[in-house]
Amino acid sequence: VIGAGAAGLAAAQQLHGIPLSFCNTLDLDAAWACVNEFSAPAAAIVKHTNPCGLACAGELVGAYRKAHAGDPLSAYGGAVGLNRAVDEATAREIAETFYEDVIAPGYSEAALTLLRKKKNLRILALPQTEEQINRGFAQRCRLDVKRVAGGFLVQTCDEHPLGEEPRRVVSQRQPTLDELTDLVFAWKAVKHVRSNAIVIARGLAVVGVGAGQMSRVDAVELAVRKAGDRAVGGVLASDAFFPKPDGVEAAVKAGITAVIQPGGSIRDDEILRAVNKHHRAMIFTGHRHFKH
Repeated sequence: VIGAGAAGLAAAQQLHGIPLSFCNTLDLDAAWACVNEFSAPAAAIVKHTNPCGLACAGELVGAYRKAHAGDPLSAYGGAVGLNRAVDEATAREIAETFYEDVIAPGYSEAALTLLRKKKNLRILALPQTEEQINRGFAQRCRLDVKRVAGGFLVQTCDEHPLGEEPRRVVSQRQPTLDELTDLVFAWKAVKHVRSNAIVIARGLAVVGVGAGQMSRVDAVELAVRKAGDRAVGGVLASDAFFPKPDGVEAAVKAGITAVIQPGGSIRDDEILRAVNKHHRAMIFTGHRHFKH
């Protein structure tokens, strides 16, 4: 890793395991970015830079359990990110699944003893200050750089803070407090999913992800399939606007009660009519994520 700054992967210390590969490093970076969106204890499980599990809870072990339950099949062979020092209880849960790597601000001695029993597991520590832990510290740089033929493409990072109060409720029905909490969580989560991206969340946990689909309705249907019955009563985040009502209609059919999306489609009025017809809530953020 080439870089500078105490918050970046270049400052991480590998405590155990075989050397990191290029792909391992990308997944660790993605997992670290996911969990540092949140000030509460958070856990992420990442495969091919997409989160297949992400959750917050009052304690780290609870966050990990919820993250793993999001998609336990896809979790196998993934990278785990945690935004608190790993304790023995959390390490014991992590050790039950095969992972390639784990990154956290630190580890208790008991946690390290447990995790080091996994001979090849890469264990990384990236210490954070108390301030960074309390406020979240997702973005460590201001530039997003991609390789293209003959050079590099550079843009500013996606750093639009939603805050605790989303931009605009556009539906007739206001979201409940629980829905609003999950909508803010889901919007932070979908930022880290490849576009076209859809996230379904319940109880501060991702329960369904539709990543990298060529049509938005396909992304919705994939997320719904992953969520199963857990979609009922859940909320949905879309990283960019819905071009047609079909995506929202598929979400409503699955039992989604509230949606957060950027807005900005020429068919926003049609989409809003579908939302109001079924007494769902919808928030427009005014900006998109659109991770590529």
